[in-house]
Parts: sequence; C-alpha cells; structure tokens
Amino acid sequence: MTAQIIDGKAFAAQLREKVGALAADFAEKTGRKAGLAVVLVGDDPASQVYVRSKGKATIAANMESFEHKLAGDTTQEQLEALVDKLNRDPAVDGILVQLPLPSHLDEQAVVDRISPAKDVDGLTPVSTGRLALGLEGLVPCTPLGSLMLLKQIHGDLSGMDAVVVGRSILVGKPMAQLLLAENCTVTIAHSRTRNLAEIVRGADIVVAAVGRAEMVQADWIKQGATVIDVGINRLPPEEGKEKGRLVGDVAFGSASEVAGAITPVPGGVGPMTIAVLLRNTLVAAHRIESIDLPEGAL
Repeated sequence: MTAQIIDGKAFAAQLREKVGALAADFAEKTGRKAGLAVVLVGDDPASQVYVRSKGKATIAANMESFEHKLAGDTTQEQLEALVDKLNRDPAVDGILVQLPLPSHLDEQAVVDRISPAKDVDGLTPVSTGRLALGLEGLVPCTPLGSLMLLKQIHGDLSGMDAVVVGRSILVGKPMAQLLLAENCTVTIAHSRTRNLAEIVRGADIVVAAVGRAEMVQADWIKQGATVIDVGINRLPPEEGKEKGRLVGDVAFGSASEVAGAITPVPGGVGPMTIAVLLRNTLVAAHRIESIDLPEGAL
C-alpha cells in the first residue's frame, strides 16, 4: 500500500487563518492585540531564523510580536529580570524563551520563572502538572500539533494502541499524556527500550520523537498504522553539496509503503509548531481577559 501523506503545512495554514480571524475579533473586543514575546539569547543561526519566522507569523495573525534579542553573555539575573518584566507587562499574553540557552544559564530556572498564564510553550511545572492531571492548561506546541494531525486523520482515537518513541519533556512525555486523554492505550519507548522494533510493530499510532535520523524502519511499522514523525535531522552533505538533506526519525521512503498515513519531513509536524504557538497565545489572551472563545473554534 502507499500511505496517505499528512500535509502539516496545509493544516497549519488553515489553523493560522482561524487564529488570525479570532485574533482580529479579540482586538476589536478589547481594544488591544494579543501579544507574544520571544526571548533569544546568543547568536545561534538556527534559533535566529526560527525567532524571525515566529515574529512574522505572529504579525500575520493579527497579533503583536515582541522580540528580545540578548547577548550571549547575558547573566542568569538579567534573563530572569526580563522574564519578570514580561510577566508584569499587560501587553504580553505569551512568553517563549528560545531553547537551548547558552550553557552558562540554568534553563529550568528560567522556564520556572514564566507565569503559567503566559506559558505558551507549556513547559512550566504548573503547565506540565495540569496536563498530567487532565486539567485545562497550556500544552506544548509540537505534541498538540501532532495530536491535531492525528485527529484530522482518525477523528476519535479511543481504544487505539499508540507508541511514543522518545521521552523528552518537550515532546515524548506530553504526547503520551495527550494520547491518554484521548483514550488511547499508550506505551512510552526510547532508545534503550528492549525489543523496540517489536513494541513499535504492535501500534496503531507511532509517534517518533527520539532525535535519531531514520531510526524507525519500515519493518517496525504495522500494516496501515499512522506514523507521526517529529524528528528533524540533517544528514551529512553529499559530494558537491553544501548541506545534507533533512530527514525525520522514520525511514520515510520505505515506511510510506507500509503505513496507512505518515507525516513527511519537512512539511509534516514542523509547520504545526508555530501555528499552535499562535493558537496558544490567543488562548492565553482570552483567559487573561476572561473572554470565552467560541466553542470548538480552535
């Protein structure tokens, strides 16, 4: 069989359009635009590109973008003081500190400083705790985007067997919690799991988020399973080329001949991350202003 290719780029565009319309309505009701503050420390080129794209997407979605670019030698005290300032700023509804931070900074201490009401990355202890308890809160963007793609394909996920390969706080753990909330039977696996291929082979849903290029092979995939590839890895460049191609954690070419549906890399989960970041910012703004979003709007 040939798998259905899950077009994350198209779905993300639809979500961003919905967010933009609702953000315009929010601005009309409140007299201000929802605001997202992104903090970048240092000059990592990939992070700079990502922050720029977030800023453009925020403005395009009828929201305010506040970019704070700090020097690589910024101290812990200076960074935490900025987060405190953004927590108090009524124009800011969402705060995102671009990770990873330079090695001399304590990432967790900085994340812990963010107000849970403005934690659009869903990484504070309060946010992660509410997710684990099944309570309303802000959820990490990539896992939520992945869930949206799964529900687009299947609708109701109840009773499905899901394997999440990866246990990071950014993707693996929150992904498992979201799938549990959808009444899936969930297994969390990782690079040290025994009989990993056999475990993955039993799943109706496979979410690969382990950070190893093409680790999940076609013979790991159950016939007709849905595969969500969160990985993004750059292979060594071929002769005569400056950059190697981007691949996911799944061997896409061969796996797409077995799976029922699969996300490509690039163009799958990646575009959803920024779209859900915008969605989370708008949700945070509505909660801060005590305004209800239309039911089912996002």
